[in-house]
Amino acid sequence: MDDLYRDYILEHYRRPHNFGVIEDATASFEGSNPLCGDRITMQLGIHDGIVERIGFTGRGCAISQASASLLTDEVKGKTVAEVEAFRADDLLDLLGIDISPARLKCAMLSHETLHKALDEAGAPRAAQPQESNA
Repeated sequence: MDDLYRDYILEHYRRPHNFGVIEDATASFEGSNPLCGDRITMQLGIHDGIVERIGFTGRGCAISQASASLLTDEVKGKTVAEVEAFRADDLLDLLGIDISPARLKCAMLSHETLHKALDEAGAPRAAQPQESNA
């Protein structure tokens, strides 16, 4: 079964979805992993609270680039609130393979970069649960 997922990841690495610069981006952020040199720039086109357009550019290992491809497919067309609610574990589920601790930062680079781009756009953060002082 792992071979199927490895092929799936390699396909997203070789032919990434939503790869490229988008015109008139609402927000853009470049994230990097200084440990291995992976870089991803995520660009968003948000209109009326919907991520209508999303693109990324970058270079790095198969995991980081495939992760960005899968993530952009997943969030395109969703509301900012839905994108904010998309957790790191959700992205790991999309990847479908066990990620070693050494590669986890590679896999999460696109997720972190996406959320920083949302911050840049001034998109409201998802509500955080309040602690009870009882």
